[in-house]
Amino acid sequence: VRWDIRGPAALSSAAASPSSSAGVPCLSSAGSSVCELCARSQVFPASHSPLPRAEDPLPEGLTRDIEVYSFHPFLSLGLHPQPQLTTVIEVDVTKVAALRARSKDAFLAKHGTKLTFLPFFVKAATEALAYHPKINATINDKEVTYFDYEHVGIAVDTPRGLLVPVMKNAGEKDIPGIAASINDLAARTRDSKIGPDELSGSTFTVTNTGSGGALFDTPVLNMPETAIMGVGTIVKRPVVMKGADGADVIAIRSMVYLSLSYDHRLVDGGDASCFLMDVKKRLEEGAFEADLGL
Repeated sequence: VRWDIRGPAALSSAAASPSSSAGVPCLSSAGSSVCELCARSQVFPASHSPLPRAEDPLPEGLTRDIEVYSFHPFLSLGLHPQPQLTTVIEVDVTKVAALRARSKDAFLAKHGTKLTFLPFFVKAATEALAYHPKINATINDKEVTYFDYEHVGIAVDTPRGLLVPVMKNAGEKDIPGIAASINDLAARTRDSKIGPDELSGSTFTVTNTGSGGALFDTPVLNMPETAIMGVGTIVKRPVVMKGADGADVIAIRSMVYLSLSYDHRLVDGGDASCFLMDVKKRLEEGAFEADLGL
């Protein structure tokens, strides 16, 4: 769904969702400059009804107009043409670590590719992107484009510098598909065998800063994307948590920091926190057995 943020919403079917081929109307309070595109989980939390169409009537007092001033008025003055902020959360990935430890040998034997931690983070992120369209978007000049697919860039450190090959349609892949794509893209990128068409077109990027031992980072946006997620190193440390009887206990857990840098022209801190908390919930549940294809 593409909107021109210089004036009234201009809806295009170029990236329209199948559930809303005419686009997602922006709802702003009449008489107010505040405009907010709600994630579909926030708009339709229970029924998961189709998103409203452009021709659908709006509730009384709402309008479809959207302007650049609706986001942050000071940005129109050119003071911060591309303001970037970073939100960081802590995630307990003990269940994921245990699942990987007991499955990695069988995974390699069946799928012919190594099972690292990164596919679990990419899987959780791509699932969350479906409910947080602001995070899976791009800004070109004064035009915002929302996507109904997830083309995930994977930052790869090479002797020639940092490159970002793109995993197309990552949201349609299971963990074996994600793992195979990451390993293949990373190897070909480091060996200078990646094609130029595979280095563009991403809608969201993940960078594994923890591979170098960093606890967390404030990754720089892969423009024109609106967000990039950084994965820190996984460390075991004592954590206060609830025991079986509900009392506080100290346990050794596998912990990681996730960071999300975002373009503040479109994404607010609340949007970033909601996205990261959805990723956190998925990872801490650790229910990825069905996604391993074993």
